[in-house]
Amino acid sequence: MNLPEIIIKKIKENGPICFQEFMEMCLYYPELGYYTSQRNKIGKNGDFYTSAYLTPIFGILIGKQLEEMWNILDNNPFTIVEYGAGTGMLCHDILSYLKHNKRMYDQLSYCIIEKSPAMREIEKSHLNEKVSWYDSIEEIPAIEGCILSNELIDNFAVHQVKMDKELMELFLTYENEFKEVWKPASAELRKYLKELKVELPQGFRTEINLQAIDWIKEIAARLKRGYVMTIDYGYLSTELYKPYRRQGTLVCYHNHTVNECLYDHIGLQDITSHVNFSALRHWGAKNGLAECGFTDQCHFLLAMGFKELIHEALSHEKDIAAAARKASMLSHTLLLDMGNKFKFLIQEKGMNGKKLSGLTNMYHMIR
Repeated sequence: MNLPEIIIKKIKENGPICFQEFMEMCLYYPELGYYTSQRNKIGKNGDFYTSAYLTPIFGILIGKQLEEMWNILDNNPFTIVEYGAGTGMLCHDILSYLKHNKRMYDQLSYCIIEKSPAMREIEKSHLNEKVSWYDSIEEIPAIEGCILSNELIDNFAVHQVKMDKELMELFLTYENEFKEVWKPASAELRKYLKELKVELPQGFRTEINLQAIDWIKEIAARLKRGYVMTIDYGYLSTELYKPYRRQGTLVCYHNHTVNECLYDHIGLQDITSHVNFSALRHWGAKNGLAECGFTDQCHFLLAMGFKELIHEALSHEKDIAAAARKASMLSHTLLLDMGNKFKFLIQEKGMNGKKLSGLTNMYHMIR
């Protein structure tokens, strides 16, 4: 039985399912979901690119920020926990950089939390030093260091809601095709908007990511001392709920094209939604995470020395014109295209509030 048949069977036996359950099955159903299957996802033969896939410079600059965090933590044993490491390229580039700091590297632990067996196999094929794998952060002893995620939360399964006379939630039924049915939203979904002081106008449709709240609570509890670095695309509430986003932010990626056909290519395409960073700030603060700062990828990379590093990396190229074209392409992609789209939120616990280098050019004032 294929995945669409499994979902249809579930609906026929149990009645309509909420969109969040549908999205969870599409992405993570054992062996058949998008992220749990064996098919390529990242790169030329996949559906999308990540910054780490394009160049090791991205990982090197994050490694520099992690090294500074280690210094602030008095050069003590340092644990990096990375959620959903994908192909493991970011981990590889971070470790390659940190290897030059023997004192830090010798007392470094790199933990990957990976729920996809297929991605774990890819990671293990080339990460053979310093790295250990876990199913849950609960398996890792109290953490002093940094909990890192890159393009993780946009793939959490979300609830779809719409404001009518009251807040309504999207459910799916099936009659020769998937059909949308709206039901009154749960108290938990209403509470989410109330806590964030968000009032949706009539007809406004959006997503609520309750899994992100569970995640930030969980990592805050496991972090003894150190930082949380969250890299993803999204906005603060002030931007996320503007009128021109009244249809929400859910999109699909399939063969390097973007579509809004949520009920096509089930298990064969990525489904994502923009992250609400206001929610991560709010529930992070409620669970003991103080905010260091919030910026975009462009400003973070520039603050960490992107221009100097790219010049150094390409200075040994024999073909000067080719090197210039590569530098231009990487600068445009990482600083302008992805640079404006992706955000960096850094939070801390048990620290002294010392300013981090990556946040010295914050584009957005904390409010």
